[in-house]
Amino acid sequence: MPIHPEHELHARRRSRNLGLGLVLGAFAALIFGLSIVKISHLREGKLPAAEARP
Repeated sequence: MPIHPEHELHARRRSRNLGLGLVLGAFAALIFGLSIVKISHLREGKLPAAEARP
């Protein structure tokens, strides 16, 4: 435990960083999920021929 109490500015910065980290993680999960869906549709032959490049 620190000798000095945490400054209020650090607490606000920590909460902002946590929120930004959650948003970034959600965005990465969304991109990953869309990629998985597109790859699975490509393997099943559901995409149009113009998008299904070798």
